[in-house]
Amino acid sequence: MAEKNYESKDIVVLEGLDAVRLRPGMYIGTTSARGFHHILWEIVDNAIDEISNGYGDTIKIVLNEDGSATVSDNGRGIPVDMHPTLKKSGVEVVYTTLHAGGKFNNENYKFSGGLHGVGASVTNALSKWCKVTVCKNGKKYFIEFHSYEDENGKIHSGVPVAPLKEIGTSEETGTSVTFMPDERVFGEQKFSLEAIVRRARELAFLNKGLRIEVYDKLTGEDYKFHYEGGIADFALYLVEGKTALFKEPLYFSAESKVLLLEVSIIYTDSYTENTFSFVNNIPTTEGGMHETGFKSAFTKVFNDYARANGFLKEKEQNLLGEDFREGLTTIINVKMNNVQFEGQTKTKLGNIEAKTEVENLTLRELTRILDDKKNSAIAEIIINKAKQAAKVRLAAKKAKELTRAKANAENFNLVGKLASCSSRNREKNELFIVEGDSAGGSAKQGRDRSFQAILPLRGKPLNAEKKRVDQVLANEEIRTIISALDTGFGEDFDLDSLKYNKVIILSDADQDGAHIRAILLTFFFRYMRPLITDGHVFIGLPPLYKVYKKDYEKYVYSDAELPSAVKAVGKGYMIQRYKGLGEMNPEQLWETTMDPEKRTLVQVTIEDATEAEKLITTLMGDAIDDRKAYINEHANFDREDTFMKDYSKVQ
Repeated sequence: MAEKNYESKDIVVLEGLDAVRLRPGMYIGTTSARGFHHILWEIVDNAIDEISNGYGDTIKIVLNEDGSATVSDNGRGIPVDMHPTLKKSGVEVVYTTLHAGGKFNNENYKFSGGLHGVGASVTNALSKWCKVTVCKNGKKYFIEFHSYEDENGKIHSGVPVAPLKEIGTSEETGTSVTFMPDERVFGEQKFSLEAIVRRARELAFLNKGLRIEVYDKLTGEDYKFHYEGGIADFALYLVEGKTALFKEPLYFSAESKVLLLEVSIIYTDSYTENTFSFVNNIPTTEGGMHETGFKSAFTKVFNDYARANGFLKEKEQNLLGEDFREGLTTIINVKMNNVQFEGQTKTKLGNIEAKTEVENLTLRELTRILDDKKNSAIAEIIINKAKQAAKVRLAAKKAKELTRAKANAENFNLVGKLASCSSRNREKNELFIVEGDSAGGSAKQGRDRSFQAILPLRGKPLNAEKKRVDQVLANEEIRTIISALDTGFGEDFDLDSLKYNKVIILSDADQDGAHIRAILLTFFFRYMRPLITDGHVFIGLPPLYKVYKKDYEKYVYSDAELPSAVKAVGKGYMIQRYKGLGEMNPEQLWETTMDPEKRTLVQVTIEDATEAEKLITTLMGDAIDDRKAYINEHANFDREDTFMKDYSKVQ
């Protein structure tokens, strides 16, 4: 093949915001629903940064009838004067230039969630049009941008229609941005009011005193959030439906030269730990240095207190961190400059100095709180719960060792239960957890043995939300699942040992099936959460009906599809309603539910960890009235359970 010359003329220079339009995934991760909402949050984050640094107190989000969104704040307003070198107004620079903003030094914004200064410009680049109004210095200013296609088919992104102009006077200050996401990038997606309300509530909790309002013009729904207690109110919100062991959360805030730290702590009579951490309003779902520093100090302070006050005798060993964290719900809220997040998704804090700073501040403040005599009763409650947890831990350790020993023994109790696959290729292998022996038998016969393993459940697993870890381990179905996955669980969970890339829950499309799915998802969420966060858990969707006649059949997966299926089959049709998986023979189960070429899987994800926690507490906890109210409003047992509707995506 002839060598092609590579010369300067071959180098493509993407001007302005064209790079964003060409590779949106580099800036917003994806153009799916998450990326679609990301461009809204970029503008909201700018407003939050103003308020977090002491300018203004109110943000309004409006979903307009035409599909656009408006975000308004009462901060200082984006600079409107001319930039000294670019010779454009500050507003135009912010909205048309990547890596331009007031967050690269610490003079205007000490704390900022915007790491690279691309927020507003990326939103503009991926919008059909964007309109910005700024009130500042007693005047009102306006500029409009649009993205258009020229005669050669090239799209120009976020181009100013005209320079910034003064349009009137105003006694207010702040910025209002209205933008229309471009369907050429996102298709026909619409903003999710539910997702926006969830995030707005969270932001109001994280920024004490902030008022944030959400209004949907299409439906007339209006939400207003304002929490003077900040993350202390957040902790109380998260434990609603559980039995709190003391009335008000322990709370402290402290500041060093590196960061500002807020912590809220409350305990319930549950057996699991829930730690939610944030850095500059961004959820750090994978934790990081700030969580490590907090947990280290937390354990030391309580052990020191326990020894000093006679709860631990001289010969007794210190309690472990996991003992003190049983039943704990804590929120760690950090604001700092020069943030280093690990990965593009900003889910783990990498700043090493954050560990030392959080540890030192927690040691000081938590010691001060426990030294206050009015908190002695709370300290005693926490330590006694930790001592009981230690006893359970030792019992669970024995149970784990027993489970591990059984798992390593030849032909452990998986014989007659787990039908293994022949492949050792983890990336290809799938494990189906199937409701019932009858369906399990059909699945074993109908599967592709090379990469599909089958684990039938002979009874309902234990609800892990209501039981201690040793009780969970005593349940045979749970032990079987742990052995089949070979990952361990809880503190010992090791994702690298997972044998299957897909763990697929296959249950009947009825109330019992939905309950089994909920129980399994609760167990995974509590004790094997990386299975979910790393995208390994799926729901298999069996058909509800078969519409057929002599020479034609069509499977139907929801009630909504049934009329069109009947029409497609035509006169003389018959309908079979599948009440359970066991009614299908192996060939039907393969064709409808297991064949990778034809099946539908729903991948279980956690978009919002705090709301997932809240939902699991509602559905699987002890508050019966809350559960009934939620089920009456949301549940649809004909097709998807609530977990699937709120925290999953179809594959």
